[in-house]
Order: sequence, then C-alpha cells, then structure tokens
Amino acid sequence: MNSEVSTTEGESGVVCHIHHVHIFASDIDKSIKFYKEFFGGKVILDSVLAGERNVFIRIGNGRVHLYDQPPRNPVRGNIHHFGIQTDHIEEVVGNLKAKGIVLKKDITDLGFWKYTMVPAPDEILIELFQVDKTKLPSSYTDYFE
Repeated sequence: MNSEVSTTEGESGVVCHIHHVHIFASDIDKSIKFYKEFFGGKVILDSVLAGERNVFIRIGNGRVHLYDQPPRNPVRGNIHHFGIQTDHIEEVVGNLKAKGIVLKKDITDLGFWKYTMVPAPDEILIELFQVDKTKLPSSYTDYFE
C-alpha cells in the first residue's frame, strides 16, 4: 500500500482527510489484542487523555483509537461498519476462524472485490476487503491505495 496520505481540498482551500475512528472499549485489553492479532495493529500511544485510558493503534495507513469506557449505547448507532483493506483476505479470514472468530458468512467474491463482515469487540462490525485493482477502471485505483 502507498504510504502517502491522500487528502481532499475543500472549497475554502483547507485540506482534510479522515485520520481515525475512535471506539469505546468495554475491555480495552481485549480490543487491543484483537486489532493487533488479526490486523497487524501497532500500538502508537497508550496513555491517559481526557481522564481515561486511550490507546492509538495504527493499522497500515489507517488508525483506530480506543477509549477505555464501555459503549454508552451498546449498539452500532448510526455507524454500520468501518473497512479494513488487505491484500490477503483468505489468510486473514483463516486466522480469524482458527482463533474462534465466527463469521456469519464466508468471503463474497465479486470478481474485482472480495469481502466479508467481521464481528469485533463491543458490537463493532468491520468490512474486511480485498480489491483487484487490475479489474477496476483506472479512475478508481487511486481510491484503494
């Protein structure tokens, strides 16, 4: 994956990009282990911020931040899922299954896109996906860097 940060410039000329998703964690150590073990997450910061333990985890070019508090609303609310892109979906899914993670369905293969939905701690839903960029129109390939 490309290590450059992709940004979007708004009408005012201000540059913005999505930096992280911040998640409540009812068992923060379980959540840390989950993102490290299955997605190669690396803990960048583990500290008390705003009165609570916060853990910043880098996964590839993206970031997940964990907040050491149980979810205030124990459902997904307005967020359906967040996506983690991989280049070896079968290997990641095999590792998930081997360690007891139950998927509701196997990998869906659309030819240019393979995906499955992965249950994570605290009712978080992750779309794990792999894109075959050789089968995409060139106008879309940069989107998946």
